[in-house]
Amino acid sequence: MAEVRAVCVVEQLLHDSGVVGVTAIDKRPVEKRLRVRPLGLHGDVQANRKHHGGASKAVYAYAEEDAAFWAEELGRDIPAGLFGENLRTSGIDVNGAEIGERWAIGDELVLEVTCPRTPCSTFQRRMREPHWVKRFADEGRPGAYLSVVKSGSVGAGDEIRVVSRPGHGVTIASWFSGADAAQAETLERAEKEGRVHLAREMREAIEKIRSRPLLAIDK
Repeated sequence: MAEVRAVCVVEQLLHDSGVVGVTAIDKRPVEKRLRVRPLGLHGDVQANRKHHGGASKAVYAYAEEDAAFWAEELGRDIPAGLFGENLRTSGIDVNGAEIGERWAIGDELVLEVTCPRTPCSTFQRRMREPHWVKRFADEGRPGAYLSVVKSGSVGAGDEIRVVSRPGHGVTIASWFSGADAAQAETLERAEKEGRVHLAREMREAIEKIRSRPLLAIDK
């Protein structure tokens, strides 16, 4: 059974040398159930709202299976929340989720997969691993951002059920590791057909691909 292993929200704002001066990446598990509304989990915050949070990035999910991979690679524990995730999951292929896929969690909550996480310098400072951003990106296990389709509560142990897939085949992993004109066209076609509603971040990424010089466009 796919389930939520841990629910995490910010423990404290930490000093950070980035432009904002603080970071809310320090997420830690909570025991109680939390309400999830369109902008995220009750009690959670984002320090840099230009790149984090908002309706299309209300919830960040990372798989226990991928955390276990990194634990072995790095020779250290990767406890729930270390990557800044809100939900640590198990039994569901987070990176294999299609853009626009919907998950029902527990009795009420419904989330929609919107886009992959892009690693940043704050994440690298958090991990204190050499070349972490590149290493994380090269491995292709970014985890997924999700929007809130239906508000509800969430707690550790809640079952996760995939209730719909758009069927276009563009996944979190495929877009993160190889976003190209072909995938962009596939997503735009799926949106025109009413199978998916693309988040702002995806639209902006598609526009960047469209604006590449002709020779740089993937065939």
